[in-house]
Amino acid sequence: MTTLFAGLLGSAFGTLAPRVRALHLREGARRYRGEVDVERGRGWLAALCIRATRLPPAGRGPIEVEIVADANGERWTRHICSHAMRSRLWAADGLLRERLGLVTFAFALSAQEGVIEWRVVRVHALGLPLPARWFSAVAARESEEDGRYRFDVQAALPIAGLLVRYRGWLDVD
Repeated sequence: MTTLFAGLLGSAFGTLAPRVRALHLREGARRYRGEVDVERGRGWLAALCIRATRLPPAGRGPIEVEIVADANGERWTRHICSHAMRSRLWAADGLLRERLGLVTFAFALSAQEGVIEWRVVRVHALGLPLPARWFSAVAARESEEDGRYRFDVQAALPIAGLLVRYRGWLDVD
């Protein structure tokens, strides 16, 4: 069985940095621990969007990520302080789909110089399509630095501004 990210990236999967490839190569259940720094937006509209997608609170500290992969995709649970941010990921039409709370994103993945870049191409909230241009500042980057898996995720919307930015590292063997 081909893993979710290997299937979506095809031959480019082999070009990923070792720790990035290792995180996406395994099937079954696994846990990774590391550190994270979370910034959160302010304002009522940002707060509404944060609640709808169950984004983590601001702060700095430990993170534990549990990934359960099977033939239907992956379930990710990011434990940040006492908050659990859960999402489901799967492939459809050559895109990575991620459901976070009430919102489903469709990402185009690309791999260059050992790094995975996630770019939003479609969004649905409560099953209704939203203009993708509203989400041009929603992106993720996975890389390796100093022998550690690194992540940098940012979500901002035109009127609401910054929703969340979380970045850090995980120990991935």
